[in-house]
Amino acid sequence: HVQLVESGGGSVEAGGSLTLSCAVTGPTASTSCVAWFRQAPGKEREGVAAMHRSDHTRNYTDYANDVRGRFNISRDSEKNMVFLQMSSLKPEDTGTYSCAAGPIRPCTVVTTKRLAPYWGQGTQVTVS
Repeated sequence: HVQLVESGGGSVEAGGSLTLSCAVTGPTASTSCVAWFRQAPGKEREGVAAMHRSDHTRNYTDYANDVRGRFNISRDSEKNMVFLQMSSLKPEDTGTYSCAAGPIRPCTVVTTKRLAPYWGQGTQVTVS
């Protein structure tokens, strides 16, 4: 049984930083690909970052163009946690951030949006 629980959301001023966490429980094979998504009010959910724990122990990552260089996705496999470090935040980064997971290859924000079977409830991020 896979469960994803996000935390770390809050309000921050433009230019600030925030780190989100996603606690992942369940079989490792079912969560080899993990991604972060966000959804602003009245807008479609969009992928932000994705990471696959490869067979070679290198973590492949994928980012949406508008967050590349500002956001960083990482995971602590021992603690079953996935993080999204966000910096240089902009008002347009505001939204509900959710993590998603699944046994997906390739692991990208596009494929995960279509194929991820497991989703968290989300945590709110407000940038003003």
